[in-house]
Amino acid sequence: MANALKTDKKDLIEDLLAKPVLARIATTNLKTLQPHVVPVWFAWYDEKIWISSFVTTRKIRELKDNPRCAVLIEPKQEGGKLQAVLLEGPAELVTQPRELVKEIATRIYIRYLGSEGVLAAEPQSWLEDPENLLIKVTPKNIMAW
Repeated sequence: MANALKTDKKDLIEDLLAKPVLARIATTNLKTLQPHVVPVWFAWYDEKIWISSFVTTRKIRELKDNPRCAVLIEPKQEGGKLQAVLLEGPAELVTQPRELVKEIATRIYIRYLGSEGVLAAEPQSWLEDPENLLIKVTPKNIMAW
């Protein structure tokens, strides 16, 4: 994060990114210039935001045409603490190796479902689905307030 983040808020940002709160990813359709914002589960790993998704979603179609995106993490505000982190940068769609996709998707699902919840039929089928992929966002800008 040192390249993208030059602030005294680094520890607060790291704490916020470690929490299992929803993020919102914003993409843009290049033909209509219409922004698209959707809530997503994520993991902060290796100084990147990782998001599990499926090939057929609108956000993936838009990222294929335009990899620029923004990810906003904004938990419930708690008196005087950091309110939000906005990460901007290019997205890479990761489909291979399948072991990596499954490993990081499992981390994401455990964050939100717990170690028992991830064993249920539906998240397990997501992990095995060949259309499951990862969005890897390498932040070029990080803003926090």
